[in-house]
Amino acid sequence: MERNLTHIALFAALIAVLGLVPKIDLASGVPITAQSLGIMLCGTVLGAKRGTLAVLLFLGLTALGLPLLAGGRGGLGVFVSPTAGYLVGFPLAAFVAGLVMEKWRAPVGMAAFGGAFLGGLVVLHACGIAGMAVVLGKTLPEAAGLALPFFAGDLLKAVIAGAITQGLARVRPQALLSRG
Repeated sequence: MERNLTHIALFAALIAVLGLVPKIDLASGVPITAQSLGIMLCGTVLGAKRGTLAVLLFLGLTALGLPLLAGGRGGLGVFVSPTAGYLVGFPLAAFVAGLVMEKWRAPVGMAAFGGAFLGGLVVLHACGIAGMAVVLGKTLPEAAGLALPFFAGDLLKAVIAGAITQGLARVRPQALLSRG
């Protein structure tokens, strides 16, 4: 139990630290950040349940007003901004990435990439695009066009998440809770 809480808190902190990497603002109002890499790693390393809890802890602290999102944003206002759909998608993305790691018995690197891709690209962008459509008053195809610049970077983040997870499995297999 104590080990689980430590991992959950550590990965919530990892997401926050990745928010310190300078963001790139797009015209849609949604920034390109490194935080989605943290979301992917929550799932691939911690698994579905713990990964989701780490993301929910991060979002709870953000809702309380801590400036944990990229660019030092926080508070309830971010949940009604153009990024709201992505924020809703964060725990779902971590859950899907973790579920793929837990259920798919492919080699660790392949399963981690697959989980990060399905969670961090498919699920996260589906939620983000829907959120942008609602908040910005766009159609789904228009909102998808606004999200298009994110796809290449998120594909790269999925590759990085797969490599990090595979490396962790090699040096500390017991730390890979998604395969425990």
